[in-house]
Amino acid sequence: MDEQEEQVRRAIGTLLQSDPLIKLLQEVRLGRMKATDPGLRAVTESWIGVYAQVLKSQPVPAASLPRLDPAPRLQVLVDMGVLSWDHPGTKDLRDLFQRVSVPAA
Repeated sequence: MDEQEEQVRRAIGTLLQSDPLIKLLQEVRLGRMKATDPGLRAVTESWIGVYAQVLKSQPVPAASLPRLDPAPRLQVLVDMGVLSWDHPGTKDLRDLFQRVSVPAA
């Protein structure tokens, strides 16, 4: 495995450690937790912060950046009512991803 692929794998691994979609949204789907639950909100906010840190700190080749696009996961959170597209964290994360996706001039 080359170094660039290892960087992408590390970034994804870091994101998965705090990902609320894996376990907590299942609880919402089953009705055991509400989308507005403060605990779910705290985990989601933490995940957004981790995601931003990963995008800022782990160099990823431009060709691999689509694999780190937060939009699909944010879409699930919006669809479940946990976040909205106008939530500051959602906006900031999408803006950050756009900035790191633009090649340096």
